[in-house]
Amino acid sequence: QIIEAGESEYDHVMQVEHDAFASNEEPRLVAALLRDPTAQPSLSLLAYEGDQPVGHVLFTKAKLLGAPHNVSSAILAPLAVVPEFQRRGIGRALIEHGARLLAQSGVELLFVLGHPGYYPRCGFETATPHGLLAPYHIVPEEAWMVRALTSNILGSVRGKVACASCLDKPEYWRE
Repeated sequence: QIIEAGESEYDHVMQVEHDAFASNEEPRLVAALLRDPTAQPSLSLLAYEGDQPVGHVLFTKAKLLGAPHNVSSAILAPLAVVPEFQRRGIGRALIEHGARLLAQSGVELLFVLGHPGYYPRCGFETATPHGLLAPYHIVPEEAWMVRALTSNILGSVRGKVACASCLDKPEYWRE
């Protein structure tokens, strides 16, 4: 079951983030993004197995600087699945559910900095050949990816992505 996470699910979101990454860095980032007005609108989705929270994904607002017109964009960060529930399709289900909701709300481009072996299976492709640059230089380049949520958008716009203020730090832009 996937639900939109609100304030009443905050503790479950933090639990999933901590369990998935076994650190406090991702929970702190998620908490900051949820409070950051420059990240809004955001979409927070929580996956449950029965009554146990097992996965979370956060999508936040992004801007495409240099585009000839306003292009509604979002960044996927982070995606978290509790280790004992990984490899069951939960991460992909969260991404697909979020992509559908974002597309319905008018978002045209969805960006992610992630593993080049995983995200292409979820419809992402390398962004830089399309002229869509990350906020910071990415190595390897293939880790900066985009997924078109509307037809004919890729190739029609170019620019550099601007992210939420609390995400705009070089340490968040390494794969």
